[in-house]
Amino acid sequence: MEFLGAFECSYMPTHDVDVIETSQHDVRRKQDLDLLSECGITRLRYPVRWHRIEHEPGEYDWAETDEVLGYLADRGFRPAVDLLHHTAYPKWLRGFDDPRFGSAYLRFCERFARRYPDIADYTLFNEPFTTMFLCGHEGIWPPYGRGMEPFVTLCLNVLPSFFEATLMFRDLLPGASHLYVEPCEGHSASVSVGNEWSKLANDRRFFILDRLLAQPIVEDVPFVRALEAAGGGKLMELGPGHLDVLGLDYYAHMEWFHADDGIGTCPSSSPVGLAALIMGYWERYRVPLILGETNIRGHASDRASWLKYTLEQCELAQEAGADLSAYCWYPFVDSLDWDSLLRNADRHIDPVGVYWLDSKLNRHASVMSESFKLAASGAPSSDLPAYRFQPPTDRWLKGLLPQMSHWDWQDPPGLEPAEPEGMKAEVPA
Repeated sequence: MEFLGAFECSYMPTHDVDVIETSQHDVRRKQDLDLLSECGITRLRYPVRWHRIEHEPGEYDWAETDEVLGYLADRGFRPAVDLLHHTAYPKWLRGFDDPRFGSAYLRFCERFARRYPDIADYTLFNEPFTTMFLCGHEGIWPPYGRGMEPFVTLCLNVLPSFFEATLMFRDLLPGASHLYVEPCEGHSASVSVGNEWSKLANDRRFFILDRLLAQPIVEDVPFVRALEAAGGGKLMELGPGHLDVLGLDYYAHMEWFHADDGIGTCPSSSPVGLAALIMGYWERYRVPLILGETNIRGHASDRASWLKYTLEQCELAQEAGADLSAYCWYPFVDSLDWDSLLRNADRHIDPVGVYWLDSKLNRHASVMSESFKLAASGAPSSDLPAYRFQPPTDRWLKGLLPQMSHWDWQDPPGLEPAEPEGMKAEVPA
């Protein structure tokens, strides 16, 4: 299984800063890429920062992008460029509800494709459903909509241009591959009311993919009924679009349990696990797959064990027949401010990377980076060490522990180099 690297790049429009800057990858890029190269990795997910390229409508500054993509090519890296990662749109756009969004996005995509015709892999919109859901339904990101009607409004404003962009890139870059990424979710319940919620959530996770791949519309399912009731009938007319590879993003919080009051909790107390979820997507779509993202928050040893678990689950899915070719731990170095879901720019380090960051943002190796190098070199999951999960990660993963009962567990190293709850960076962006 091929291993990919990745660098967190989410932009916080409210604070006008992105994680490339808060992690200092923008000024430590060569060091980070050297570390990635030392792991034997040449493919990576990498951002094209629209919000730093088009400062004024129709005016593009490609200088940094030229430099970065040129450097990657010179070093033998093959980037899957990420053109829109969550809310990484220019600050002059009000947000996804801005009526200018569709035309601006398509214009940017076309300019990029014509300027960089040798790009081999691309992601046009990272996790589009999740982004629309957090912006339009849950009130987490701008424009902070809550409920089905604001969600539908955003989807109607954004998704048609995204679908058009997938067809545009297919025509402009016929030799390149579209990597579409979205969370690999699962929802369950044991009571009638909760079961209705889980049915709706299981329906909605497939909605954009179904339209993109021209799957038959099933009218009498909870999410479609909710969309139509909120004025989203035109969304049924979307598609088809185009994708070449489906990236499935899996974290422990991807599996939810819905109680009788309709409230969902995660991680689920009875998760089916990554392999079963992968097979569900494979059997539904029969398109090439990769694990597009995964990580766990905690000690470096916790991350090493999560690497072992997720790699083993990918191997099980392969053995069951899934066309799953690659694995991406996301991100390669620690991220920042995801503890608040990027609502706050507190410079709070998230201990999730292959390499960990101290308060000065220096990069450090650990048992996680050792395991990652071993796996990236082709070692199977059975060759990776299993370190006992430490608090609070052991409680977080309680439901998944039975799937790891066959492991030969060992205590983690005595000196853990990273705090499981992270720390605050002392270096401003």
